[in-house]
Amino acid sequence: MENPIYIGLSRQVALRAQMDVIANNVANMSTPGYRSQNMVFTEFLEKPKGKNDTIGKQDPLSFVLDYGHYQTNEPGSMQYTGNQLDVALNGPGYIGIQPQGSTETAYTRAGNFQVNVKGELVTGRGDPVMGEGGGAIIIPEDSGKIKIAEDGSIANANGQIGKLKISEFDDLQALEARGDGLYYTTQEGKPAEKTRAIQGMVEGSNVKPVLEMTRMIDVLRSYQSTQRLLQSEHERQRTMIQRLSRGS
Repeated sequence: MENPIYIGLSRQVALRAQMDVIANNVANMSTPGYRSQNMVFTEFLEKPKGKNDTIGKQDPLSFVLDYGHYQTNEPGSMQYTGNQLDVALNGPGYIGIQPQGSTETAYTRAGNFQVNVKGELVTGRGDPVMGEGGGAIIIPEDSGKIKIAEDGSIANANGQIGKLKISEFDDLQALEARGDGLYYTTQEGKPAEKTRAIQGMVEGSNVKPVLEMTRMIDVLRSYQSTQRLLQSEHERQRTMIQRLSRGS
């Protein structure tokens, strides 16, 4: 296989990865607290292989490499729900979650909470919301009106019944998204100093639909353009082989 084909295929692989990220963003446009993802590309240089290195100096081959992705930490829009258990975060913090069937602590910005049959405060998918002490937050059945303060303290008419575990991190890009609006990290979370809880509201996704659709169209056009280049290269090679065979 010739070098132009290798280079073209490397670009198509990178474009396919970028399209997957864009498609995931579009699919999560309505997911509370979702943070959009973007690709990071880099250039991979390789020295051309040849038998005769004495005839001039060849430039290295430039391949496209999908280096990784990064998270856009711009906040999503605040949506009023009126649900006394819903919480939106104003600031860079995340709420601690204990995913079902896992010993790991996860973090989320999706504050659409409810109470399960055990009286635990849980996420929309049923994962217990962690209290400041590490355990689940229990909402008594006869709590009545619930008040959630800016620092995450939860109280009813009888006093405080729990406090949300709101953590801030030094490197938000080190948070690993694994779906369902949950993020994981090996970093040690710090007590929230710049984050405030807002009761009765939910933070929406920060995905910008028009921007994502524009990116999707650009990626599709680039992929098609590269495909035409590869087809042209195949035709060139086939024509060359045919001419050589007739000459022999």
